[in-house]
Amino acid sequence: MSRSIEIPGAARPRGYSSAMLAAGEHIYVSGQVGWNSDEVFETDDFAEQAAQALRNVVAILHAAGAKADSIVRLTWYVTDKREYRAAMENLGKAYRDILGRHYPAMTLVEVSALLEDRAKVEIEATAVRTVHEE
Repeated sequence: MSRSIEIPGAARPRGYSSAMLAAGEHIYVSGQVGWNSDEVFETDDFAEQAAQALRNVVAILHAAGAKADSIVRLTWYVTDKREYRAAMENLGKAYRDILGRHYPAMTLVEVSALLEDRAKVEIEATAVRTVHEE
């Protein structure tokens, strides 16, 4: 089980938690890009690539016997922060459709490029599986 940690009296972050407290087995998910299981990009739309990357993260967690709400940290690497901001509405909907209203600690970094030329976003995750999830 995990719970978010916030600074008393400080404004609550929107869309993420400042920190997560968790106990259990750790799962470290490698960066996932927005391609399908055949490693094919089906779109160049930022929000759709991010949604596919999140689905890829969740599929890996399911293979490890964990759920989306096991995620305690996400790190997003984006090639264009303006494109990320412009996609916020569609991105927020996709996020909630895939992860629900679970908001782990999150870092977002703009990078000059990703290894896969067509990738606009890469998302890595840390999750904690509790004994109850087995």
